[in-house]
Amino acid sequence: MFSISLGDDGAELRPLEPWRAEELLAHMDRGREFIGHHIGLADAVTDLESSRSFLQGYAEKAAADTGRIYGTWVDGKLVGGVLFRTMDVEHGNAEAGCWLEPSAVGRGLATRAARVIIDWAIEERGTHRVEWLVSAANQASIAVAQRLGMTKDGVLRECYPRRGERHDVEVWSVLAPEWRAGKQTS
Repeated sequence: MFSISLGDDGAELRPLEPWRAEELLAHMDRGREFIGHHIGLADAVTDLESSRSFLQGYAEKAAADTGRIYGTWVDGKLVGGVLFRTMDVEHGNAEAGCWLEPSAVGRGLATRAARVIIDWAIEERGTHRVEWLVSAANQASIAVAQRLGMTKDGVLRECYPRRGERHDVEVWSVLAPEWRAGKQTS
């Protein structure tokens, strides 16, 4: 197994594989309400079976080259993750996202982890466009998109049903030439 350091604070990125189902469930239990405020992951991973099934789904996506999921660990504890919910290698498009439990917020972990996977998708997989779909109320995730150099493409009005309400979703994206230009200036 590999891990990629996310800095000198003990943070690292690793594949989040089905054998980590118990660890994912414990992480969800610690941050369920916080994580579930904006994304469905907290409602999808509620017991060991659903955790294993969720991760197995991403293992199958990885095998088919249609998605990926990675965990963010700090000092050996799973505190969040990043993913490509979808990847269309043939057409050069991917949708990235992230989540963190409350103990990990405010440290730049989501931005650092997303930067690693987006760079991989663009430089190694030839992705041309990476999208970031986010609830318009999720200011923390919007800030990540901005720090990643993404551009707001628009708003999908009331397109996301979540816990009995419909929410607007902002679409952010970065194109490969923009990504590369941003790396040269940083």
